[in-house]
Amino acid sequence: MSAPTTEIPRLRRVLTLWDLIFYGIVAVTPSAPATVYGLAEVKSGGYVVVTILAAMVAMVLTAISYGRMAALYPSAGSAYTYVSRGIHPYPGFVAGWAMLLDYMLIPLFCTLYGTLSLQRALPGLPFIVGAVFFSGGITILNLRGIRSTALANQALLAFMGIVLLSFIVLAIRYIAIRHGVLGLFSIQPFYRPGTFHVRAIASATSFAALTYLGFDAVTTMAEDVKNPRRNVLLAAVSTCLFTGVFGGLLVYLAHLAWPNYSTFTNVDTAFIDVTGRVGGVALLKATALLLVVANIGAGLTSQVGAARLLFGMGRENVIPARYFARLHPIRNTPHINIILLGVLGFIGAQVISYELAAELLNFGAFLGFMGVNLAVIWKFWFQKADARGRNFLLDFGVPALGFLFCTVIWIGLGNPAKIAGCLWLVVGFFVLAAHTGWFRRPIVMSDPSIYE
Repeated sequence: MSAPTTEIPRLRRVLTLWDLIFYGIVAVTPSAPATVYGLAEVKSGGYVVVTILAAMVAMVLTAISYGRMAALYPSAGSAYTYVSRGIHPYPGFVAGWAMLLDYMLIPLFCTLYGTLSLQRALPGLPFIVGAVFFSGGITILNLRGIRSTALANQALLAFMGIVLLSFIVLAIRYIAIRHGVLGLFSIQPFYRPGTFHVRAIASATSFAALTYLGFDAVTTMAEDVKNPRRNVLLAAVSTCLFTGVFGGLLVYLAHLAWPNYSTFTNVDTAFIDVTGRVGGVALLKATALLLVVANIGAGLTSQVGAARLLFGMGRENVIPARYFARLHPIRNTPHINIILLGVLGFIGAQVISYELAAELLNFGAFLGFMGVNLAVIWKFWFQKADARGRNFLLDFGVPALGFLFCTVIWIGLGNPAKIAGCLWLVVGFFVLAAHTGWFRRPIVMSDPSIYE
């Protein structure tokens, strides 16, 4: 009688390149520049367009690093997988643990901000009811399977596209009527003598980089996408480029329509005020609804990304595999992870402030980004993973610049976020110590080829 075999849990490759690009764009959300517009405009002294475009260049560098590591290791896991296999499982665990904080907080953040946006449309709505709507609805959709999530993403993206394209058309009309057609082509958003201060713009660029937070979610779907060695890199870079170009256009027009940032009635919701100026009450209300929809989309993608990160770490038995590496027998989803994240998102929304959640997002995300950039340098430059030989620009220059930019952003975080984030890392240290017998046993990584 033959010995029983244990089949390795794996995900099915059903997503196309366009599915993955849609997924990445919704994870970042096309409206992301609107959420940072007011504060970035004030911090930069009226150069929000410059900050968005500068951040785009920097994040594309990191997206390339993610794509190159995904080509080597096309399995679920994101920063955890890439740093573990590219450098060593111990720093890989640190990167994965940091990104886990990020992914767990994004659904919570979306529940918080989405509920606050919904309350503006429905003032009498209790916060707890809105939180149940967001966290419960996101969880139910993700439990239905990855194809359901992809289709929902496309529907959400279509709605966001309609509202934002309406803003573009109405903003062009508004500017052309008041300043003529030539008023649409101005260098004022890029340079004005006596007001261009590099330090202020650099500080605002660090904040504006939050626009791109979530692009790496596409790499957690490497085990769900067809031809991951090609499509993950293309999707990650495409997501950052689209966000930068489209977002740059949005804030360019917003600046021309409302050039005096000192007259914003509310910095946090300044973009909504701009939409009201160019399109009236109807567009203002549609934009408010857009922010609700955007948080549903971001919550969907971030929750499924976090569930797959937990799945990847559980499959390596870094965290208990019997809970975190289980897949639903019919829908092929890590259902226990999805439910856990839904519950945490609801509870966390009741006890964590909006500001602290936002800053903690950056702590985990950029620490993970730094790790992935270092992994590319180590794997491709020092270990010569590419059969074509070493290339200084691709194997060292690009990831080094990405690492430097991410480090500057991470250092600039506020003290409360640093303290809370370091406490999270301390917990991770003890989890890793318990798993490895106080670092006497190695973390055994499975053969990545079995997931292809």
